[in-house]
Amino acid sequence: MNLDFTEDEITRYSRHILLGEVGGTGQAKLGAARVLLVGAGGLGSPLALYLAAAGVGTIGIVDDDVVDLSNLQRQIAHSMASLGTPKADSAAAAARAINPGVTLQVHRTRLTPDNALELIAGYDIVCDGTDNFPTRFLVADACVLARRTLVSAAVLRFDGQLSVFKPHAGPDCPCYRCLYPAPPPDGLVPSCGEAGVLGAVTGVMGTLQATEVLKEIMGIGETLAGRVLIWDALAARFRTVRLRRDPGCPACGEAPSIRDLSAHHPAPAPACAV
Repeated sequence: MNLDFTEDEITRYSRHILLGEVGGTGQAKLGAARVLLVGAGGLGSPLALYLAAAGVGTIGIVDDDVVDLSNLQRQIAHSMASLGTPKADSAAAAARAINPGVTLQVHRTRLTPDNALELIAGYDIVCDGTDNFPTRFLVADACVLARRTLVSAAVLRFDGQLSVFKPHAGPDCPCYRCLYPAPPPDGLVPSCGEAGVLGAVTGVMGTLQATEVLKEIMGIGETLAGRVLIWDALAARFRTVRLRRDPGCPACGEAPSIRDLSAHHPAPAPACAV
């Protein structure tokens, strides 16, 4: 671990280094970390910006979409100048403008069963910021198989949800399928494009997601693994519910049935962002 900071780095990260829970060691852990963002939209935007600002050494961004005018109500990494450009490029440029000292790896591709494991295996932590269940389950299953920590957030209308899934860390840590064993039937749960979302809600949840990523990298605070944080923005109310590991879970249970992504995710899933 490199604790040899430059003068500019000491100044840039001084407010982190002053924190007893972070210090120089924590900042060095951030600099050595590799985090993959799946989706560069409403959640991925604040994630990319705050992780870059915090000094996370390598940030990968997966998104095969381009910036549209309807994105700008909530996807704050993009601007009018970004219209028509790949979201992954736009988000990377915004993050790089904040902190040129971090490495941005752009993946202008659709996440599929054929490339998910290879992409995810190159990073320490994965963040799900997508807006469709096929991609969410693909990311979650790939993280279980690759033994990578997943920090997952979701938003719809005025509500948000956040948790950390790392079943490889021990028996008290469930996976995404312990919460949702299977995707809901088509059309049962609308997307943000169908039901709408208050733009600031994605900003709050993406920022909370970034906070959990930083905690996981540095090993500080209480993990959200085994708990689900739920936010009702209209009521200004947060609550946390306990989530236990399911012995019969098809991904992380005692007799897992998911051993091959292609068998459970035969169709390519677009990395649509919130």
